Amino acid sequence: MHALSIPTWIIHVSSVIEWITAIWFVWRLGEITGDRSWWALSAGMLPALVSAMCACTWHYFDNPPELDWLVTLQAATTVIGNCTLCAAAWWIYRRRPLKGNE
Repeated sequence: MHALSIPTWIIHVSSVIEWITAIWFVWRLGEITGDRSWWALSAGMLPALVSAMCACTWHYFDNPPELDWLVTLQAATTVIGNCTLCAAAWWIYRRRPLKGNE
C-alpha cells in the first residue's frame, strides 16, 4: 500500500466511486426514459470499472511482480471498455434524430 501517496490514493478511490456513480446514473436515465441504449452505455462502462479496480488492487499490494497479470488484465479491459463505450455511444447516436429530420 506504500506504492502510492495518500493524495494519489484519494484520487484513485474517488475515481472508482465516481465511475460507479456514473454507471448508476446512466442506468437510471435508461429506466426513466425507457431508452435501452442508455442501459447499453451503462453496461459498456463496466469493463473500464474493472480496469480501474485492477490498477487499485495492484497498487494496494505494492505492485508485486507476481501480480503482473493484473496489469495485462487492466490493459485488456481498457481496450474492451473503449470498444464497448464506442459501440454504446454509436447506438445512442443512431437512435437520435438529426436536426431537421425530426
